[in-house]
Amino acid sequence: MRRSRRSVLAALAAGVAAATAAATVLLGVPSASAATLFGDDFEDGDAAGWSRSGGSWSVVTDGSRVYRQSGTSADARAVAGAGWGDQAVQARVKPIAFNGSGRHVAVLARAQSTSTYYFLGLSNAGTVVLGKRTGGAPITLATATVAAGDWYTLRLEAFGTTLRGFVNNVRVATATDASIGSGRAGLAGYYASAAFDDVLVTDIGGPTDPPTSPTLPPPGTCDTSGTPTGFAAVNAWGQNGTTGGAGGPTVEVDTAGELISAIGQSGPLNICVRGMITVPAGMHNVTSDKTIVGVGAASGITGGGFNIGLPADDSITSPPADAVHNVIVRNLVFRNATDDSINVQMFSHHVWIDHNDLANGYDGLIDVKRGSSYVTVSWNHVHDHTKTMLLGHDDDNDAQDVGRLKVTYHHNWFDRTPQRNPRVRFGEPVHVFNNYYVYNTDIGVACQANAGCLVEGNYFERVEEPVSNSYAGPAGRCVARNNVFVDESGTPDCSGSVQEPSTYYSYTLDDPNTVKASVTAGSGTGKI
Repeated sequence: MRRSRRSVLAALAAGVAAATAAATVLLGVPSASAATLFGDDFEDGDAAGWSRSGGSWSVVTDGSRVYRQSGTSADARAVAGAGWGDQAVQARVKPIAFNGSGRHVAVLARAQSTSTYYFLGLSNAGTVVLGKRTGGAPITLATATVAAGDWYTLRLEAFGTTLRGFVNNVRVATATDASIGSGRAGLAGYYASAAFDDVLVTDIGGPTDPPTSPTLPPPGTCDTSGTPTGFAAVNAWGQNGTTGGAGGPTVEVDTAGELISAIGQSGPLNICVRGMITVPAGMHNVTSDKTIVGVGAASGITGGGFNIGLPADDSITSPPADAVHNVIVRNLVFRNATDDSINVQMFSHHVWIDHNDLANGYDGLIDVKRGSSYVTVSWNHVHDHTKTMLLGHDDDNDAQDVGRLKVTYHHNWFDRTPQRNPRVRFGEPVHVFNNYYVYNTDIGVACQANAGCLVEGNYFERVEEPVSNSYAGPAGRCVARNNVFVDESGTPDCSGSVQEPSTYYSYTLDDPNTVKASVTAGSGTGKI
């Protein structure tokens, strides 16, 4: 069966996710109050409003319609818009080929002409380059190294004399320059070919990073209330639903030491995370009876992840008495994990992962494995990542997993995440309902290794292979019903029967036609 897989440039594949001394790595998210100045996703099939110089520009189909600059023998640029001052120019960019060294594909800001502008580019050397042109050859102002990938989201912010470059929502370069005060937005292939999509230009009045010390969100504004829908609400294994730190004290943390100490304490505890906290690399253990909630929309962790479970041990084949249980993780931003962002393992149970924003990790964003069960994953926004969610880590782990791995996935936004949305082994029933899938280039839901998946009421947009039980490895079983498939999405590849989740819990299925709007509006942080 054919699956869409994008080629990865060898030069970029050699990169690692690190910043040079000239580039400070920080999380960046667009301002909620920014006004849209210009946008083009090229779905109308033309490039009206764009002025071109050099190269060969055309709208083509690459999953969706994109604006492609073909050929590598020209200094190619395309500009659009008006003479804006402060602006943020964002686009999805896929480098295709470079002609020699010192080449790049880029987004442009304050373009006064096709030879005077600031640019943020991906280079043939596997780096990101922040620079300018004032009539001559490109001048580099700052550089950083980027990780391997095919499509990248580039954003160049220009406000006052400050320039900031972001790759996949992570700030990688900053510079100061007063040469160019205003201009149009643009795209460029400097002796390079590339595809561009989803161009968005907004105004900007200043920095858009989440607050960091000392300008943290105010204390006392984290909501530790709420109850899950799905398997996390079931009375099983000696735990009636998932209540987290209910009944325990509430603490606020804004340093790595405070956070790691709090999640490792015994007994019920509500933990309010303020600001983006850089934690040491690796996985940090969360003990039972914890609620971990972010303050506002821009609090979370970067540099490491949460491990909810005992150490991996293949010799244990039934739930131990001290299995980690009753944990809630909500309203947190996760970035740049050196392993998984959230890992649930070793028969951990009654875990609710809700309303988080996860991207740019090393391995899985949310993995559930090794006999864990009674988990709900809801209202999360996952993006800018490939290995999204794994349920069951190995085809040979039936001794721990059969009869377990009961997980509900609902109202999540799988936003251009190529695979593992989720990839499932052994679990039954695995309930995937009312999620929004968009442009998942490899697979939506993969149900393998005798797993039983019910996939219902979801909205699939531009997903060639939305659901399959014959994706790779041993076959599973899946039932797909009442889903919406639009914009060249494929059809389910399902067979077999699956236990009904309604025998375990009650739920209300939304009209799948409303799911795109409700999930994009309600998923992620700042929504509880």
